[in-house]
Amino acid sequence: MQKIKHTLLFLGAMLFLNVAFGQALPDTTKNTDPSLNGQYQFMLKKSKSFNGARLINPSRLSSLWKSVSDTLRKERKQLQEARQEIKAQAGNISSLKGEVNGKESSLANANAAVNEIKFLGISFNKGTYNTIVWAIIIVLGVGLAFVIFQSGKLRHEAKYRTELYQEVADEFQAHKVKAKDKEMRLARELQDERNKWDDGRGR
Repeated sequence: MQKIKHTLLFLGAMLFLNVAFGQALPDTTKNTDPSLNGQYQFMLKKSKSFNGARLINPSRLSSLWKSVSDTLRKERKQLQEARQEIKAQAGNISSLKGEVNGKESSLANANAAVNEIKFLGISFNKGTYNTIVWAIIIVLGVGLAFVIFQSGKLRHEAKYRTELYQEVADEFQAHKVKAKDKEMRLARELQDERNKWDDGRGR
């Protein structure tokens, strides 16, 4: 805030000097750096000295003042939004802390009730229950491994039967092709013989 106050005082003094001397020329050049520092440096670069004081172009000073005002307004708006967001987040954190405390209390109650386990209306000690569960899991795992092994054997047998069937089918197809070729050859030979016989009778 002190830096902003100094900047505002400096800008006010510059504005006063401009009004007092009134010898600034119209602004005919353009600044390529739109930042506050760029505008400030451009204004200093284009200003003239008079008896140890700087003569600032009023349009440049007005433009810098507008930029400073816009920047301050933007920063204040962002600060207000940040404060609102922090406030909302603080409310969320407080709510989450309440939920965590409630869950911790529920967890403590659950841990207290875990000492005794009931299954199918029968009470079990926690260690005994875990032993029974793991025994069931191991038995099921062994059964699953056996089923997978048997399935592998059956798949191997099915693959063998399929390959055997394919071989028989290929042999049968080859036999059909050979038989068809033989049939066509015999038909041609029979036709040739008939043609010869017809030619012999025609003479």
